[in-house]
Amino acid sequence: MTSEASADRPSTVGELTDLLRRGGYLADRGLATAMYVALTLGRPLLVEGEVGVGKTELAKVLAAVFDRRLVRLQCYEGIDTNQALYEWDYARQMLQIRALSEHQINDEHAVDKLFSAKFLLERPLLEAVRAGDRCVLLIDEIDRADDEFEAFLLEVLSDFQITIPEVGTITADSRPLVILTSNRTRELHDALKRRCLYHWIGYPTAEREVEIVMVRAPGVPETLARKVVAAVHRLRDLDLTKPPGVAETLDWVAALDAIGSAQLDLVSADDTLGSVIKDRDDLELARENLSSIVADA
Repeated sequence: MTSEASADRPSTVGELTDLLRRGGYLADRGLATAMYVALTLGRPLLVEGEVGVGKTELAKVLAAVFDRRLVRLQCYEGIDTNQALYEWDYARQMLQIRALSEHQINDEHAVDKLFSAKFLLERPLLEAVRAGDRCVLLIDEIDRADDEFEAFLLEVLSDFQITIPEVGTITADSRPLVILTSNRTRELHDALKRRCLYHWIGYPTAEREVEIVMVRAPGVPETLARKVVAAVHRLRDLDLTKPPGVAETLDWVAALDAIGSAQLDLVSADDTLGSVIKDRDDLELARENLSSIVADA
């Protein structure tokens, strides 16, 4: 379905990889290929992986490099269709009602106008359908929503249209680029998965993670980047409740820079450990093993 592909779509996987890199995102061959196919076919891409490995950042960078608006729907337990789709601007409707004359109130055509699209307050899904390929729609942490909301998304992801009883069906003129993320707190339904392409983002190798640090924090000495990455990989080998992701690696580098430390030693590591460890029990376990964590390879 090349007709729905954006005019600014890269012509090769390598071109997309370079484009993402210029935006500060290092995608491996597998992720770049999945993203390229999603762009080419106009299909949503479901990205799963550990916390902090760059799932959300992917959508942000895609919006930036393609110069599209980022429309983000943050999912959470209890989210309903109104919060994702639209709400009525009741205040504006009341002002319109007060402006109608008695004759107009009895006019069925005039009353119908009170339930027109101009009284809709856009929420992310309606905004994305109206924007079409001028936006990147990020449906973040879909696994936090319940089964009913996941089922509701099927119409949107299948036909990119939204049915509003008072207004009718609003259909996208062109398909937005859709990224769904999941941390796998629960298993998603097969019906939703069938509508998406899929990619798993795991923790990067040490070399790849050093490269990411150097791209995202170019002023950091490579020796410090390598030491921080080595320490993070040792932390991941511990039995932590919340192992640090790439985001925490970058936070640790930023914290060391903030305190003016060009080294990762016992003192600086202990002072900044809260930037990479976000759980009390994990913090105690890390401090018990801090000597081996920051030791030179």
